[in-house]
Amino acid sequence: MAPTPWLDRDTIRFLLEECETWAVVGLSGNPDRTAHRIAHFLQQQGKRIVPVHPDAPTVLGEQGYAALADVPFEVDVVDVFRRSEHAGAFADQAVAIGARGVWFQLGVVDHDAFRRTTEAGVPMVMDTCPAIEWPRLAAAGA
Repeated sequence: MAPTPWLDRDTIRFLLEECETWAVVGLSGNPDRTAHRIAHFLQQQGKRIVPVHPDAPTVLGEQGYAALADVPFEVDVVDVFRRSEHAGAFADQAVAIGARGVWFQLGVVDHDAFRRTTEAGVPMVMDTCPAIEWPRLAAAGA
């Protein structure tokens, strides 16, 4: 079986180890939502999270922004918690703001967005979660 290009181990390692500021698209203040739990997990790993949500709420102590273009500082990774049919627009926005990587969460797949993003030179992961990949990365390094 050929490796899945959007689950490349080196790309996952780069995003988790080298990238510090994660814009979390779809992050609201609702602690029952997966985006909230994963943003908290990222904070526990020492990452800075940036909520991106139309309501621009402050979440987990971090000021939110209504759009990626509104974030007034550099973003390393755009982590997308949106349905697949809406996610590609955020990959395009990530490229436009100069993000170092894009992460589509578990169940979020857009092959055209993956092609556009990687052709623009921005590494991308999709259909997985940092909370899944972090322990795998740690186990591989052991």
